[in-house]
Amino acid sequence: MRLIFAGTPEAAVPSLEALAASGHEVVRVVTRPPALVGRKRVLTVSPIEAAAEALGLPVLRAARLGAAETAELTALQADLAVIVAYGVLVAEPLLSAPRLGWINLHFSLLPRWRGAAPVQRTIIAGDRTTGVDVFRLEAGLDTGPVLASEPVAIGALETAGNLLARLAATGARVLVDVVDGLAEGTAVATPQQGEPTLAPKLVLADGRLDWAEPAEAVFARIRGCTPEPGAWTTVGDRRLKVLEAAPARETAPLASGAVALDGGRVLAGCGGDGAIELVRVQPEGRAAMPADAWLRGAGPDVVLG
Repeated sequence: MRLIFAGTPEAAVPSLEALAASGHEVVRVVTRPPALVGRKRVLTVSPIEAAAEALGLPVLRAARLGAAETAELTALQADLAVIVAYGVLVAEPLLSAPRLGWINLHFSLLPRWRGAAPVQRTIIAGDRTTGVDVFRLEAGLDTGPVLASEPVAIGALETAGNLLARLAATGARVLVDVVDGLAEGTAVATPQQGEPTLAPKLVLADGRLDWAEPAEAVFARIRGCTPEPGAWTTVGDRRLKVLEAAPARETAPLASGAVALDGGRVLAGCGGDGAIELVRVQPEGRAAMPADAWLRGAGPDVVLG
């Protein structure tokens, strides 16, 4: 089949590469325009554009799909359009332009965690299982019937970044199977079942740690906000990023927000007499460092806010 592929971040790259290696023809890759990246704000093409160029595929940069973009994509007479984390709304008449419409690879088991940040939200919520769904794109937010689904267990120590990489690889395989099934006329879509939950994009404030919460919830938020938007707390009026943490067991009671050195471990107190271990941190305006090195410089009476 003739395919249009729309995507932007690194998580979409395995899907593009898998489709390019399949028996189908990717006639256009649609992605968001270059963005300013990193502390030096370097204008950088999206990971999907870089991958498309490496594969020799033509690219359309589009921050929105207006009349001009709709006309260009419609003229391609594609059989199917595939979207993976593109970040731009697809509306009519473009939604109906490909012969078989649009399908979307989503990194959760719908209808749980509809929206932009399903991987982060599922970890923060303490879910033990997530997965990938391929569904037919509709005008509603991730509401279309599901063509294929595969559950994935969430590791107890897994961050959002680690989990997303695993889901991207799994999803690429499932996506190609669905595209093959649509080409053969064997794919069947099933309406979503269950109570929907929403996964809006995380903002910086979502990464702030509340030390009055139980240790399990604090650790889940750290994992869910790593690497983006980043977990953080405060020491006085200065921000402290928590880059890496670990569960802490067999610890003496520690007040919420209190910090103590215990046998080489840097422990931070949480609600219910629990604690987590701080492994690697980054004080405001400084480089990342081991937590014990930070604590030696910060002094023995540190309180996390």
